[in-house]
Amino acid sequence: MSNFFQLKENKTTVKTEILAGITTFLATMYIIVVNPGIISHSGMPFSGILTATVLVSAFSSIMMGIYAKNPIVIAPGMGLNAFFTYSVVKGMEVEWTIALGAVFWSGIIFIILSVFNIRTEIVKAIPKQIRFAVAAGIGIFITLIGFTDAGFIIHDPSTLLSMGPLNSITLTFLAGLAVTAILVALRVKGAIIIGIVTTTLISIPIGRWYGDASTIVDSITLVNWNGFFAMPDFSVFFKLKLIESIQLAIWPVIFAFLFTDLFDSISTFIGVAEAAQLYDTEGEPRNIKQSLIVDAVSTTISGLFGSSSGTSYIESATGIEEGGRSGLTAVVAGLLFLPFMFLSPILSIVPTIATAPALVIVGAFMMRPVTRINWTRMDDAIPAFLALTLIPLTYNITIGIIWGLLSWTIIKLVMGHKAAVTPMLIIIDIFAILALIIG
Repeated sequence: MSNFFQLKENKTTVKTEILAGITTFLATMYIIVVNPGIISHSGMPFSGILTATVLVSAFSSIMMGIYAKNPIVIAPGMGLNAFFTYSVVKGMEVEWTIALGAVFWSGIIFIILSVFNIRTEIVKAIPKQIRFAVAAGIGIFITLIGFTDAGFIIHDPSTLLSMGPLNSITLTFLAGLAVTAILVALRVKGAIIIGIVTTTLISIPIGRWYGDASTIVDSITLVNWNGFFAMPDFSVFFKLKLIESIQLAIWPVIFAFLFTDLFDSISTFIGVAEAAQLYDTEGEPRNIKQSLIVDAVSTTISGLFGSSSGTSYIESATGIEEGGRSGLTAVVAGLLFLPFMFLSPILSIVPTIATAPALVIVGAFMMRPVTRINWTRMDDAIPAFLALTLIPLTYNITIGIIWGLLSWTIIKLVMGHKAAVTPMLIIIDIFAILALIIG
């Protein structure tokens, strides 16, 4: 195992990788119930999507660990599931079985693009200043997710955002954040996972002894405890309509999935790789071709199993900050998904306020690359700043990288710095504009 995952070369150990895998799983396990919660609005059965979500997440993450040897979890993507449900099925009135077929065919196209290194060349064409900005932007984005999950930051009609009330929920979150921050500052091994467990334990009395647990945003809480077991449901497996989904009328849907997933997966992968310093000898993201192939396969099997597209998860950064550096982290996280084909109700033990402190702390970790942005040169700084700020402000990683790249291209060309704009970057810009039009 040590040789296969190159643990010595990655300066890590089996114990560290297991802890990192558990941490990553705890930060991403919400997708098991959140994904079916969103996609079920398309008319698909909740339990069937849950089973598909577990299997896609497990298989894709294990494949990422074994084949690409990167500590990155892949699961059905947030945003992509909303696009599947509300834009395609409900908005375009596409039957969900046909929409699954469109997901499948977009995955096939991705596999072709990945095998022939086209997606790899796309990643290499993205300027490093934009990569640094995307990593930092994702850090702020993750932090915002953590604060909003805890109800510490809320929507305000007057100011857009505001601090939420200090109640049992937010005070428990702050206590968990303080514990996690202190442990991290003391460099305690397993600090993030200890913080998650601690926050979970101190949140148990909420709704029982004091406070109102129903105000926890998007959380399956202990108040809704329904026992340990739930049998898997394979009712959506292989329900996609392959022939109907390649009809001319569905091509725009396939390309909509293609563009959306393309920028989502690449921007997330670059951000996580940049923040974790997962480079190869040429300074590019490590094992990028293999990672993008796994990402493409994940999208393909998502269509087969009954879910929206799979993609790399920004929450992988939690395990990476716990010390995970090899594919063993992803394998451990992937294996932890499998029992929840039967044990999904147990997820109610860990509310969102327990993982929220971890997300805030990881956001701080991911700000490191911002110091590598050339702030003294405005033709570098402005595009980087747009990418960095638009990711959290639009709540969309893809939007940030698109406007960062478009502004980079325009400014560099106007200033006569043509060498900074490669032919591949021009092609990416065209696809970015198409993605904006479709979106």
